[in-house]
Amino acid sequence: MDFILDNQETEQNFKQVLKLVKARKSGEVADLMSQNGITYKTNWGVSVIDLREIAGQFEPNHLLALKLWNKQWRETMILATLLDEPNQVSEEQIDFWTKTFENTEIAEQASANLWVKTKYAFVKALEWCRGKKHIIRFTGLHLIGRLALTDKSAIDEMFDPFFEELPTLAKDSKLNTVFYRTVLALGKRSEYLHRQTIELAQNLQMSESENAVKQGEELFDELTSDYFRASIKN
Repeated sequence: MDFILDNQETEQNFKQVLKLVKARKSGEVADLMSQNGITYKTNWGVSVIDLREIAGQFEPNHLLALKLWNKQWRETMILATLLDEPNQVSEEQIDFWTKTFENTEIAEQASANLWVKTKYAFVKALEWCRGKKHIIRFTGLHLIGRLALTDKSAIDEMFDPFFEELPTLAKDSKLNTVFYRTVLALGKRSEYLHRQTIELAQNLQMSESENAVKQGEELFDELTSDYFRASIKN
């Protein structure tokens, strides 16, 4: 990442953020998250709702976001994704942060709050779906879903390359939930993508992978239901 000189105002904001985080800490929440397998080096147990409220007290600032990420607390990393400036995010940064994700919570937060707003979103989503690490593939899948839901300017054909990767990802049972939600998000985006997802579901049912077949059956039932068809965006 580019080297950026620190300044007094950013340092003051950084210290203020840390104080606000500590003031809302919850040991019970942190313990519960740990029991559910969501672990961090440091976790103060502050709710995401509270973190969004804290972020709302500050102007987006790329340098502040970098400082918060480098602190490596759960809360400061989530706040970094909320306070960074998407147009200032470099490809080096997006790759480095994603490779160091510790769990699916931070992957989801970064994907939804920041990565989806950057110019690298489509390229990285496709690249990460081909990744070797589980958390990388998870992030790629999640980002596809976020793009389908929020990127109003993208034409449907921009999503076509993802359908070449989805059959392989459907075989991985660890990705079942995010895979299912992502395909539904694609299917709701438009009539064109709805047809694409139905075709995907049908093809999955002919897979040699038992997991992919099950995903295909469940997706086909959902995608062809009357209530789902009624939800498709015009």
